[in-house]
This record gives sequence, structure tokens and C-alpha cells, in this order.
Amino acid sequence: MGKYKKLSHVVYKCDYHIVWVPKYRLRILKGAVKELVEQDIRMLCEWKSCEVEELNVQEDHVHLLVSVPPKVSISKLMGTLKGKIAIKLFKSYPKLKKKPYWGNHFWSRGYFVSTVGLDEEMIKKYVKFQEKEEKRVEEQQQRFDF
Repeated sequence: MGKYKKLSHVVYKCDYHIVWVPKYRLRILKGAVKELVEQDIRMLCEWKSCEVEELNVQEDHVHLLVSVPPKVSISKLMGTLKGKIAIKLFKSYPKLKKKPYWGNHFWSRGYFVSTVGLDEEMIKKYVKFQEKEEKRVEEQQQRFDF
């Protein structure tokens, strides 16, 4: 991710850290659902000429570190990712659609996005190891709960 990329009339380095969650932050991104989400994110990013640098799908949110060409807007990329994946999830797992709280929407409305600059390596490590750290903190909290 440290190198510049080229298109026919532009040299660029547009790297983003994006985080988004399922509706109500339900812990549903596990097992086969997690695998489908991971595969589709990679496939859709490739289709949009984006390069996935790091990807971490956790039970209740997704971290994506991605290099995006200047011709692709982040809002359109996110619309594509969230829309196409939701449609595929509801088709692959019809039981999800029967739950009254989904209302034909799998993902929450918003997302977090940040440009990646000088702290690129730090953010890469954060995305890669955040799940381990979260589990460690969760286990620590459970020890003190009665």
C-alpha cells in the first residue's frame, strides 16, 4: 500500500479505512455468513478496481483497508458493497429476511471512513489485530463480572 498507483492520466495513493456494522449491531457475521461477506467484499472491490489491503470481518462489524482509484467515490463503493452483499445474504439465507427487525435492510445506514496517511502501518496492524485485542478485553471484563 506504500506505493503509488497509476491509471492512464493519474498517479494516485487514495487509501481508506472503512468500518460498518449490521443493523442493530447484531453479532451475525460468523460462520458461512462471514465467509460470504469476506468473499463478496473482495470480489466487489476487484470489480470496482479497488485493492483490498486488509479485511477483518468480526461478528458485529467489518474493517476494510482499501486502495480506491480517484474515479470511484467512497459513497458509491459503500453503496455497492452494502447493497449487493445484503441482497445476496437475503437470497442465500431466507430466514434472515423473516426476522421483523431487518425490514429489508441488513446493514446500518452509516459507516465510518478515514483517509490513511502517514500512520498507514499502524492502521494496518490495528485492522489486522483488533479482533484479538477486543477478545482479550472482553475476557478481562468477564473475570470481574459477578
